[in-house]
Amino acid sequence: MIKISNRELIEGLTGTKEEFPKYVTQILNLANQNAQGTRPKVVGQLSDLIQQFPGKTYDEWKEWYLAKHPDAVQDAVGRISAMVENLKVALSSIDQNMIERWVKELVLEKTFIGLRFQESVLKKLSEIKKLPYRLSVPAEEARGIDGFIGDSPVSIKPITYKTKNLQENLAGTIIYYEKKDDGLIIDGEDAL
Repeated sequence: MIKISNRELIEGLTGTKEEFPKYVTQILNLANQNAQGTRPKVVGQLSDLIQQFPGKTYDEWKEWYLAKHPDAVQDAVGRISAMVENLKVALSSIDQNMIERWVKELVLEKTFIGLRFQESVLKKLSEIKKLPYRLSVPAEEARGIDGFIGDSPVSIKPITYKTKNLQENLAGTIIYYEKKDDGLIIDGEDAL
């Protein structure tokens, strides 16, 4: 096996030898993610552009791209630079107390919620249906039942479960959920 490092690829194909201090590329990647500085609406659809590119060398590519998108690089730089300033402000507000609160939220609260959200789904749907709910007992869990709304058994599965070809016979209604950054989206129409 032969390995060509990313650094070797860049140097070999472009002739550039750009070096960044430790952690800088991670910070810039984070800033770019948040600022969306290199999205197609800012810099163009690069995967399509590289296919359209008629040349062969890096210098030809650079000239061709900049002729087609003369402001793209500076637009991206402006977006990312503004986000780096936002990150500097955020970094300066972080202290030991804040780190401790963040770790507790992640390790204690979010872990507990992530492992127990089935009950939240059951509770929400039972409130809508105005029926009691309960979590299943181990024997019911073995049959694929996660809980009951009234007397109706339900299985609670991630939306990705729909795309899996599992040969399971789940008892009752299947309720699908999708975890988002701001909560859960429940597809409980069949249960209502």
